[in-house]
Amino acid sequence: MTKQKEIVKLPAKVLRGHAQDIPMKEILSPHIQGLISNMQKALKNTPDGVGLAAPQVGESLRIFIVSEEAEEIDKAGGRRQKGELLPPHAVEDAPKKLYEEREWKYYVFINPVLKNTSRKKLDGPEGCLSVPGKFGNVTRHEKITVEAYDKHAKKITRGASRFFARVMQHELDHLEGILFIDKAERVFEAIKREQS
Repeated sequence: MTKQKEIVKLPAKVLRGHAQDIPMKEILSPHIQGLISNMQKALKNTPDGVGLAAPQVGESLRIFIVSEEAEEIDKAGGRRQKGELLPPHAVEDAPKKLYEEREWKYYVFINPVLKNTSRKKLDGPEGCLSVPGKFGNVTRHEKITVEAYDKHAKKITRGASRFFARVMQHELDHLEGILFIDKAERVFEAIKREQS
């Protein structure tokens, strides 16, 4: 049984590298399947995360995962619930409960390629598990389409909008060694809201 990987934090060099494509024949290998499983466990055990890229667990490979929780956040109007990291001015305005917690499924994207982006862009708050305690406003495309392979080595095309698209763009950046703090208009310390 492999030991669960820890989430890598700045200033780790792997976060600033260009991740490598995974050969098709290796997608179903024990190493890659184990890495995907490990990433899912790491994300599951991190209540404030909805996406994770392989460089964030120390592997410079082109894989990222997104929790289906991102879809629930979109349905709930784009804001998270208890325990989230928020900018100081948003704490009073944030709702306490927007959707029910449950076991989330994870969407896997291997060797992802950004195919289409909307002209319209949206500003929104972002944080990162690899840059803890920081928060910033980042402009992202409202809608995107990504082609990738899933964990079964099947080619997939996924369109996304709003928050889900934001998460995917954030994770795609990780594969290029780009962090949200490189794109944020301003970065400040986040504060943790009281658990309710």
